Amino acid sequence: MPSLIRTLFIVGLASLFIACDLVAEDWQPKKAPLMTRWAKDVSPEKVHSEYPRPQMVREKWVNLNGLWDYAIVAGPNQPQGANPGSSLAQPEKWDGKILVPFPVESALSGVMQRVPDNGKLWYRRSFTTPEMPKEGRLLLHFGAVDWETVVSVNGQKVGEHRGGYDPFTFDITDALTSTKRERVASGGENELIVAVSDPTDGSFQPRGKQVRKPHGIWYTPTTGIWQTVWLEVVPKTYIAGVEIVPNIDKKAVQFTINVRGIDAEKYRVMIHTTSEQQRQQPNLIPLPPFGPRQLEQFNGFGKPNTAVEIAFPNAKPWEPESPTLYFAGVELLPANADGTFGGRVDDSVVSYFAMRKISLGKDEHGVQRLMLNNKPLFQYGPLDQGFWPDGLYTAPTDEALRYDIEMTKKLGFNMIRKHVKVEPDRWYYHCDKLGMLVWQDMPSGDKHAQWDPFGKFDNQEATRSKESSNNFNREWKAIIDSLRNHPSIVMWVPFNEGWGQANTVAVTKWTKEYDPTRLVNCASGGNDFPVGDVIDVHRYPGPFAPKPTSDRAAVLGEFGGLGLPLEGHTWQGKDNWGYRSFTKSDDLQKAYVGLLSSLRPMIAQGVSAAVYTQTTDVEIEVNGLMTYDRAVLKMDADTIAKAARKLYLPPPRVMTLVPTSEETAQRWRIITDKPEEGWQKSDFDDSGW
Repeated sequence: MPSLIRTLFIVGLASLFIACDLVAEDWQPKKAPLMTRWAKDVSPEKVHSEYPRPQMVREKWVNLNGLWDYAIVAGPNQPQGANPGSSLAQPEKWDGKILVPFPVESALSGVMQRVPDNGKLWYRRSFTTPEMPKEGRLLLHFGAVDWETVVSVNGQKVGEHRGGYDPFTFDITDALTSTKRERVASGGENELIVAVSDPTDGSFQPRGKQVRKPHGIWYTPTTGIWQTVWLEVVPKTYIAGVEIVPNIDKKAVQFTINVRGIDAEKYRVMIHTTSEQQRQQPNLIPLPPFGPRQLEQFNGFGKPNTAVEIAFPNAKPWEPESPTLYFAGVELLPANADGTFGGRVDDSVVSYFAMRKISLGKDEHGVQRLMLNNKPLFQYGPLDQGFWPDGLYTAPTDEALRYDIEMTKKLGFNMIRKHVKVEPDRWYYHCDKLGMLVWQDMPSGDKHAQWDPFGKFDNQEATRSKESSNNFNREWKAIIDSLRNHPSIVMWVPFNEGWGQANTVAVTKWTKEYDPTRLVNCASGGNDFPVGDVIDVHRYPGPFAPKPTSDRAAVLGEFGGLGLPLEGHTWQGKDNWGYRSFTKSDDLQKAYVGLLSSLRPMIAQGVSAAVYTQTTDVEIEVNGLMTYDRAVLKMDADTIAKAARKLYLPPPRVMTLVPTSEETAQRWRIITDKPEEGWQKSDFDDSGW
């Protein structure tokens, strides 16, 4: 495989293509109430320069992060052609420079302004057409833009997209300067314009915890580009996607290679997978960001867009304590004149996968449990909201993104519940590499259903319009499609606490059918329906022991919320908030360890997982394990890690000594007068009570 057995050199070329008018000296970050220590590492020359799609690495790419022109235009004053579906005009004037990919409301964007209701946020920059092969294509990728996006290149509309959490791509080849039918000349200058509208909580779209007027547990919104923007050169027929499904029971891996372009059906795909035992063999591929692996032992050959199964014996399972990753090289082979394949490779990418299975199963006592690789594993993790004081939805750096996961691991957790937000692909890559299980929420939106945490309104739902329902289904599918290769993700959570919860049975069943390799939590702490794989309740501060059923495991989807504001590390000087507040770290730590001590016997009663609220403080909410700026861990790391790791030990046996009223009501006798002496003895005659 000549195109793969070499060092792939990946370079970000954005700094070479920034137009001369985008001068770094024109930009300075704003000052938020809190800033993280990584803010000092952010500059127009160095902003999220890492390869943005580690699940499918291709050699050549151009990073468009950096300084762009921006304009905030109020609703009534939109330039002609500003509505979705039309060609894009430009604002009459540009307001200044914004540092992409930070949202306009964030300090690190250099703007820190809100977009008015019904307004639009406009972006503009130029780029140079990179060197391209004959009949090559140029793809423009957006990691995520919140929420409705229209894009033009050189005055020609190239596409539009709705959705704030999924990546999207436009083929912009035909809009480039100097475009010819058979070739695109490199070196031409191009103008890229992006217009974004985002009603946040003024409409039905998924938005998570964003609101236009932040308060309590509702936070500053993110509008516009908030993940990496980049260009990628591909041939006329190219590998557009790789879907990987491991099967540890069959000791095999199934690959489906999505190929797009001219005469895709006339091509074949060759797949080369790693052998852990052959790592030291000479033919290595140093592949950023993974390091060398041999790609020669287990091969597969087949048609594009068709499942190809490869036997993969003796593989090591992916587990939190040993997150083994394997690599796969994929080549696209055109047909030779005689109808055979080989000798020429038109396209190649490198991906990775893990041998991991998540399922339900009964333990030795017949209790329904969450299983990892066919063995029970208690899952304990923090609620992680993914907000940053200086970048809001966007972490300051990739190091900062990884830091939260590393700290979570250090504190004894083996799971993270990513709460009503979706992260950049690199966050999940870090989870894959570090061995962190992930429950992935759908970002909530639209109306709240009537709800309380005790199940009073089980089987009740919100009402969505047809447009809202269709949009939810489309965005949910797009999110699953973008994340489904990550072995770290073990559970999908479409609804949280009744918010936007509609068509629960249909959504849950569709999710399970669409991705049968993962568990589905129909409603975390919400209005429960008898579908999906788990029963999920929330209790603050808790803990609480929900009961598993014959076909669903029981999980404590949220508990804790112990708050401690620390002076100098809060979003505001006073009136910060937690579910239960403390003033001293020692008292907080004692309470936290006490919660985990109470949780452990509940594992024996059937609890299979628990989620503690939360990783960090977020704005005025101060119930984080760390402060919002990540500067202070509020408790001793070793002490709380030791308490957490006890949860993974075999649970204590719990025996009922006297009947309880948990399942069958018990009769009690009472008396309003002072009882006689000896009333507490077992042989006392209480017939007169």
